[in-house]
Order: sequence, then C-alpha cells, then structure tokens
Amino acid sequence: MVLGKVIGMVWSTRKDESLVGSKFLIVRELNLDYTPTNKTVVTVDSVGAGVGEVVLVAQGSSARQTTITKNKPIDAVIMAIVDKLDISVKQKVEDLVEN
Repeated sequence: MVLGKVIGMVWSTRKDESLVGSKFLIVRELNLDYTPTNKTVVTVDSVGAGVGEVVLVAQGSSARQTTITKNKPIDAVIMAIVDKLDISVKQKVEDLVEN
C-alpha cells in the first residue's frame, strides 16, 4: 500500500465499457511525515475520496480486489481515506523512511 494525497482528477468521456461510472483521481505519494515525493499515479476511487485528502492506494493485482474494481482493468485503487497516522517510535521519521 502507498500513502498519498489526492491532487487532481482525470476526466475521460471515452473509456473501456467496464470503467463507465468510475472516478479517476491523481494521487501524489507521501512520506510518513506527509511530505510529497515525485511519484504520482492515476487511481480509481472506491471510497468517495476528494482532492486534498490523504489516502491509501493499493496497486497491481491487489487493486482489483475491491467491490468496485473486481475483474476490471485497474492497476491502482484508492481503498481508504486516512484519518491520522500514529507512529509510536522514538526515531525520527527520516530514519523510518530510509529503512
């Protein structure tokens, strides 16, 4: 799973028939201290997320395991909206990211 922030939307009037009704969102990956990385991904939203929200993204074959994405040509799905992170260690966040 990847921690990310929704930064935009993708509009597509023509798409595979199995994707009609799907909402596509652009997500920028975040570090554990919420700083953005340079990685972005287009996802299908399965939980009603919106621009500005912090989310969890599943990718690859796991992205096709939600009710909305089952057996569809999906490679990334938003499957949770994050309320908060609770990191209960005394290390700096930078140390965690490196490991």
